[in-house]
Amino acid sequence: MKRNKAVDKYQAIRIRIIELYRQHKGRYGYRRMLFQLKKEGHKVNHKTVLRLTGEMGLKSIVRPKKYRSYRGEEGRTAPNMLSRKFNAGRPFEKLATDVTEFSVAGKKLYLSPIIDLFNGEVISYSQSLRPDFRQITEMLVGVLKKVPKDAKPILHSDQGWQYRMKDYQDILRKNRIVQSMSRKGNCLDNAVIENFFGTLKSEMFYIKKYLSVEELQNDIDDYIDYYNNNRIRLNLKGMSPVEYRAHILNN
Repeated sequence: MKRNKAVDKYQAIRIRIIELYRQHKGRYGYRRMLFQLKKEGHKVNHKTVLRLTGEMGLKSIVRPKKYRSYRGEEGRTAPNMLSRKFNAGRPFEKLATDVTEFSVAGKKLYLSPIIDLFNGEVISYSQSLRPDFRQITEMLVGVLKKVPKDAKPILHSDQGWQYRMKDYQDILRKNRIVQSMSRKGNCLDNAVIENFFGTLKSEMFYIKKYLSVEELQNDIDDYIDYYNNNRIRLNLKGMSPVEYRAHILNN
């Protein structure tokens, strides 16, 4: 009887955890929950948050597969300028790109983003029903509008056919962008973009049954906006990519 009458000292934290779980549609695990709770002034440690989420059955969602763009030895490769040094000291210093595939209602959708390794922000992307070169040029046009005049970024990719094309390499050269490529068959050389695809699919695509490509395209737009502006990252001091960029540039 005493136990039943006892006040749950974590009641407010439980309620906030449930709110965060619903707000982020199950995308937050206990580590992000902990960051957010501490930002809001709650005095709690990681063991408590892990226990409470477990008791309430609140589990974040899991990971996935990828589209392979390698089609043989056509075109020129570029050296691996990054060599897995994914940290960047300022925006537009190191960028990464790749293409991933979605299957919906018997159709395919391809997403091609560029991520800034400084803060993990998606700075340009394009969606297409075909993995063609036009999709890549649309993505490049989007990023070229944002690159500062004094910047000379490295743009890293795998050895996919798109990135070996002369037209692609000419666009980079004309705009003073240094091309970098992963070694053949080594996905760890482009781990940042691989992780983004895994996160997007586990937090959005795999938790919903899509009935049309159009529905998926709209959700990808919404998710990338959420990912850039609202989703906190543990390696960015508990800030979103846009929030972190503003914080660094203003200090």
